Amino acid sequence: MAGLAVLMAAATTAAATTAAAAPPQTQATTKGSGSAATLAEARKFLQGRWALESFEVRPPGKAPIFPKGSGVLNYDDFGNMRMEIRADEAASDLLRAAGINIRDGIISSNGRTVIDLQNKTLTYFLEGQRSSLQTGGGPLALNKPRHWEVTGDVLTLTTKDEAGEPLSISRWKRSK
Repeated sequence: MAGLAVLMAAATTAAATTAAAAPPQTQATTKGSGSAATLAEARKFLQGRWALESFEVRPPGKAPIFPKGSGVLNYDDFGNMRMEIRADEAASDLLRAAGINIRDGIISSNGRTVIDLQNKTLTYFLEGQRSSLQTGGGPLALNKPRHWEVTGDVLTLTTKDEAGEPLSISRWKRSK
């Protein structure tokens, strides 16, 4: 099944943060393709290495932040995720002011990823103290599910506020 069809059916919402948890789903129909994608297919699609193409943070009431830097996102076949974004010094100060725990210009996290096919969201359950996202609030707080969208070979992850407006948008391209 094409990667786009698989990801179009996959969603990763934090079940712990969803107000009304939907019944577990193992299969969802993709729009337009007429084919079905399973949770296993969605996990398989996400496996591998992704390179950061762009990262934007939109703190409420402030100008958007566009860090200059690089990033890598890795998913393994067990649902483990490792993410690292390196930001320039000027953006690091702005990100810190927006509530993001960034140290030495690096936002990093390690943990398990839960895919919610019905809601098209990813939820991260992070490990120990190695995660800079584990503490604090802000646009990357753990209580904000990552809504995903796929265009070609680009994975877009977005966190949203209570009104559904984007707080952070990261675009990741599959690495070869």
